[in-house]
Amino acid sequence: MLRVDVTKQLGEFSLEAKFESQGRVTGLFGASGAGKTSLINMIAGLLRPDRGIIALDDETLDDTSNGVHVPPHRRRIGYVFQDARLFPHFNVRQNLDYGRRMNRLAEDSAQRARITDLLDIAHLLDRRPGQLSGGERQRVALGRALLSRPRLLLMDEPLGSLDESRKEEILPYLVRLRDEGIPMVYVSHDAAELRQLATQIVMLKRGRVTALGGVKVLT
Repeated sequence: MLRVDVTKQLGEFSLEAKFESQGRVTGLFGASGAGKTSLINMIAGLLRPDRGIIALDDETLDDTSNGVHVPPHRRRIGYVFQDARLFPHFNVRQNLDYGRRMNRLAEDSAQRARITDLLDIAHLLDRRPGQLSGGERQRVALGRALLSRPRLLLMDEPLGSLDESRKEEILPYLVRLRDEGIPMVYVSHDAAELRQLATQIVMLKRGRVTALGGVKVLT
C-alpha cells in the first residue's frame, strides 16, 4: 500500500496531496502544472516534502515530524521518464544492466530473460539507443527499471513524447506489466490512456486532490 499525506511550497505554487492506494496502477491525472511530477518526485525521494508522511508497505520513506527521509537509492523505487534517458554510449544490454549494478544486485540471467521476453526487446540487446525507435527506447527504459527489482514503479508520462502509433505499440506492454502485478504510479493528462491502464485514479488540479476512486472519476 502507498500512503501519501504531504505539502510542498514550490515558489508561488503549493502542493497539498493526501491519498492511499492499494491499486495495481494508480493513475495521477491532471492538466500540465497540476503538480503530478512534483508529487511523484517526492515519492521517489528526489524532492522532500515540507510537511507530511510518505509510506510504502511497512516502511516510512518520509516523516517530517520525526526527521525521516530515506534517500532515493534506498527506496527500491523504479522511475521511467517521458524521454527514456538511456545512456547513448551503452548498448541495450548495458543499459538494462545499469539499474541492477547500481543497486548492487546479483546477476540473474533468468530474470533478465523473462523481462526482455515480456517487453519483446531480446533482439535489440546489441544495439545502441540511437538505433532504436522511440517506442523501443521506452521499452528498454521499462526493462532497466524492472531489472532493479523495484517494489514500486513510477512512470512520468512515458508515452507523452510518442506519436499515436507508438503509443498504441507501447500500451499493450504496460497492460502486461500491470497484469503481472507490478505496482505502478502512472502520471498522465490523457484520460483515454488511464482508462486502459489504471485501477485507481488520483485527480489533481492546481496542487490539490479533487477526486479519488476508480476510473469512473475520469468521466
